Amino acid sequence: MTASTVERLDEPILIDGLTWREFKAVEQLIDRPGLRLSFLDGVLEIVKMPGKKHETVKERIGTLLDTYLELAGFDYTPTGSMTLESEVEQVKREADKSYELRPDREHPDLVIEVTVTSGGINKLEAYKRLQIPEVWFWEKGKLLLYALGSDGYVEIERSEVLPNLNIELLTRCINLSNHVQAVKEFRQGINLS
Repeated sequence: MTASTVERLDEPILIDGLTWREFKAVEQLIDRPGLRLSFLDGVLEIVKMPGKKHETVKERIGTLLDTYLELAGFDYTPTGSMTLESEVEQVKREADKSYELRPDREHPDLVIEVTVTSGGINKLEAYKRLQIPEVWFWEKGKLLLYALGSDGYVEIERSEVLPNLNIELLTRCINLSNHVQAVKEFRQGINLS
């Protein structure tokens, strides 16, 4: 694969039929800035690092969520896009944002994915195997929330890990065009009583 080919990646490239060991070898070979690799059940997913739209939304969500967690008094740790993997479960994934909502957690309590393109590995299946309690997807101006249950993820209307967070307010503020205005409006709209 040449650099010019990588620059034109809009959809994920999928390579099927790899063992975990082969994946780890390929991962070392393709360790390049601008590419993100995921793995699930023998399928390697290669995606180009996202552009401005994706990064702006990701950072907006992070800023608003950090604001809420601080004001609500959570002893939290933002863990960013840390690598989560398990050889036993045959999975590797990096969320766009992740949070430990209590001290000394092995894995994040919440991961957030900003979806700009479609296709690729089944992200909910990957997070299920990693035992992530809650996953949020930002897609086309909407926030979709999923909680891990005994049979996998179920879509929920209200966060189970942050039950007092006003999702409608959060969504409205994420969609505002001005970042500073979004933060101000969100901060003013937070009701902690």
